[in-house]
Amino acid sequence: MHSSTGAFLPQRGDQIRSAQLCASCHTLITKALGANGEEIGSLPEQVPYQEWLHSAYRDERTCQSCHMPPVSDSAPIARVLAAPRPAPAHHEFVAANFFMQRVLGKYHDELGVSAEVSELESAAVRTEQYLQSQAARISLSEPVVTDGRLRVKVTVQNLGGHKLPTAFPSRRAWLHLLVTDRSGQTVFESGALRENGSIVGNDNDDDASRFEPHYRVIRSPDEVQIYESILGDTSGHVTTGLLSAVGYLKDNRLLPRGFDKQTATSEIAVHGDALDDPGFTDAGDEVVYLIDLRSASGPYQVSAELWYEPVGFRWANNLKRYDAQEPRQFVEEYDAMAKGAAAQIVSAQVVAR
Repeated sequence: MHSSTGAFLPQRGDQIRSAQLCASCHTLITKALGANGEEIGSLPEQVPYQEWLHSAYRDERTCQSCHMPPVSDSAPIARVLAAPRPAPAHHEFVAANFFMQRVLGKYHDELGVSAEVSELESAAVRTEQYLQSQAARISLSEPVVTDGRLRVKVTVQNLGGHKLPTAFPSRRAWLHLLVTDRSGQTVFESGALRENGSIVGNDNDDDASRFEPHYRVIRSPDEVQIYESILGDTSGHVTTGLLSAVGYLKDNRLLPRGFDKQTATSEIAVHGDALDDPGFTDAGDEVVYLIDLRSASGPYQVSAELWYEPVGFRWANNLKRYDAQEPRQFVEEYDAMAKGAAAQIVSAQVVAR
């Protein structure tokens, strides 16, 4: 900077390394408006910093340490007359929205995107790799078969420093559990993904006025454990409208280590049955599956997967009611790319005999 301008001499700014720097943009409280434009409430739409502050990570890692990981070797931080510095940070800002990165790539020219298509695809690949290696862990208990019924417990743990998923409320993660018999035929399946981006059995995808509850025990294929935030308006109705939302009807997003749900402030609170579920803590979520095996024969292959979708089906499809160019365009793009709207993050398998 000094050699180029002759006027400005860079100074060290320790605030650049602080998580509070990220909070200045990534804390968003949305104001809800009434019919006449008056303010009728507010919503903590995006509060990942507050989630981090209520976790064990506040004393261990900053936002930058994950989203701007350090270079392993010394490297120059400018192209001209720059001496190598130890462990500078990558400026990739890796996060979680691989879907929109690919939308921007596919509709590059129509949207006037300046980044190259190859750069956007590389960013999407890095995003998926980050999610699959650093976001979560899943495990299965030893399954038990008794009187024609299989019992297995799935435990899923958030490895990040904020809720999973966090920030913009269109994001969701869920469990896909599949049980097959000795011939490979499906005995039970919960949480299958359709090609249009919806989840089989999810009440909210099938009906915009409803939503899937938090589960402790799952017995039926139409019961799905979905980690999400469901918005409510002043009448308690489900909504995806940020200007009408005044609170959460459900928030069972996976908690970071050290997050005490009983002492969490209203901005970052757990909502719904997850609040009272002893199996839903900062150590993860435990879900028991009780499966009627009917006449199927073992051994049984049990597979559990955690899936993630940056833009949930309902968030895109609710835009179809608006007769305007921008929502029409986005819905068309979503529909065309919905088959790739979600990605598997982690999985685990076990055999029941």
